[in-house]
Amino acid sequence: MDANPQRYVNPWVVTVSVMLATFMEILDTTVVNVSIPHIAGNLASTNEEGTWVVTSYLVSNAIVLPISGWLANHVGRKRLLLTCVAGFTLTSLCCGLATSLSQLIIFRILQGLTGGGLQPLAQAILLETFPKERHGHAMAAFGIGILLAPILGPTLGGWITDNYSWRWIFYLNLPVGALSLFLMNKFVFDPHYVKRSGARVDLWGIGFLALGIGSLQVLLDTGQRKDWFSSQSIRTFAALCVFGLVALIIRELMTDHPVVDLRVLRNRSFSAGVFLISMLGFVLYASLVLLPLYLQTLMGYPAYNSGLALSPRGIGALLFTPLAGHLTTKIDPRRLLVVGMVLGSITMFQLSGLNLYAGFWDIFWPQVLQGVALSFLFIPLMALAMARISPEKMGNATSIFNLMRNIGGSVGIALMTTFLARRAQVHQNHLAANVTAGSAQTARLLQGLRANFVVHGVDGVTASRKALGAIYGMVQQHAAMLAFVEAFFVMGVVFLLMLPFLPLLQYSKAVRLPGAVPETEKATIPSNLQEVWPDAVEPARDEQHDLVLTKS
Repeated sequence: MDANPQRYVNPWVVTVSVMLATFMEILDTTVVNVSIPHIAGNLASTNEEGTWVVTSYLVSNAIVLPISGWLANHVGRKRLLLTCVAGFTLTSLCCGLATSLSQLIIFRILQGLTGGGLQPLAQAILLETFPKERHGHAMAAFGIGILLAPILGPTLGGWITDNYSWRWIFYLNLPVGALSLFLMNKFVFDPHYVKRSGARVDLWGIGFLALGIGSLQVLLDTGQRKDWFSSQSIRTFAALCVFGLVALIIRELMTDHPVVDLRVLRNRSFSAGVFLISMLGFVLYASLVLLPLYLQTLMGYPAYNSGLALSPRGIGALLFTPLAGHLTTKIDPRRLLVVGMVLGSITMFQLSGLNLYAGFWDIFWPQVLQGVALSFLFIPLMALAMARISPEKMGNATSIFNLMRNIGGSVGIALMTTFLARRAQVHQNHLAANVTAGSAQTARLLQGLRANFVVHGVDGVTASRKALGAIYGMVQQHAAMLAFVEAFFVMGVVFLLMLPFLPLLQYSKAVRLPGAVPETEKATIPSNLQEVWPDAVEPARDEQHDLVLTKS
């Protein structure tokens, strides 16, 4: 490792190096979801048992995410990054070779542990590699990964599973991981302030973190399947979660060497950014689950086609993320956030107008617009949240930031799927109350369906039974459609509810000086200039002479 701060590497080479592995890791959080039935069937397990392939990964991943900044300072960032990529690649091979579900779950736990640090480490490296006036470009590169990977995951997973085998979902990580290892080893270096720490390891903090975050992830992932607090296991996980998180907060605020430095949340802009990224994770991941569910259960789309229906969102994100990154460096990023939130709410309100006869274009254009909205949300928000964080604390801050985005996504999926199920039951009761034996419309519909079945060769008794079943199916279908409409509307409201929190994000422009200052005078910048020179702002660049002033 090189601690020389003068070493220069083209920032875009560093970007490619770290984003290859990061994209691979984020993709793996969603690419397996659509293959659960195939995995369970191939390994002689039930679908419910197969879901632990996803849950085990999410739990271990969530535990490592917040401590990756501490680990980087403890063992060295480059060493940790290479270890994570090598471990993730090796465990991917083991997952593909697993011969039983228990083996696969163990390897997925190890895969989550090794992959958990990749997102915050990559974000911290990009923010440090690019100068502060180009942080918008850095976050655009990072945003492409975190926006496109969850969108492409279900489509890619469905295509690979249908055409090859679920094992190739893991085997494809091998060449990507090997290339990423080579590039990182050659082009990524530790900054001078990242040094191996000899401080004592906060074992209590790590234990409370694993207990609290792990229990929370299991609670969110399995709550709906077990009917939430009617299940004893869910109540147990909820109690463990509360105890672990409360103990973690107390421990980390009292110890001198915390494994997760929560003091960084004193920065108002960062804490506001953490809250907003949690809400964005809520909407992004919930919509990524609800829309394919609508297409598969009500519109009859197969898994691959429902995943493919999300691709227009990727088109919008891919086209506008570079523009969002460029504009973030030119204008007040909070204006871009307003645009993104308004566009995001519009797309959700458009989706709330869907019905059982929606066509391709009814899905296509809202998805494209939502991709645009997410570009104008994630990029400026990440840049604003990190703008006033010192380089020494960047690794810890990015760990907390990415953890809360993932937790927000888990909460969004859990709450919105529960909302969907409960509202569908309510609407079914209301609709069924109007389908009575004394209703003339019901009688006509029942008679018409019975006659249709008889025409197709069904006897009278069976035809009557089938007609009743068909009417009940219609009631269920319309009840589910009404629940989807309400769910999309609620997510549109969530976008608008984020608007009042934007003033909490602090923004200050770099000070530009009219003339050049000689090298010998850089240490004697007048005090009146220093007063208006914010700590979080990079040295100003003189446009005429292209000289840089360094604050004393």
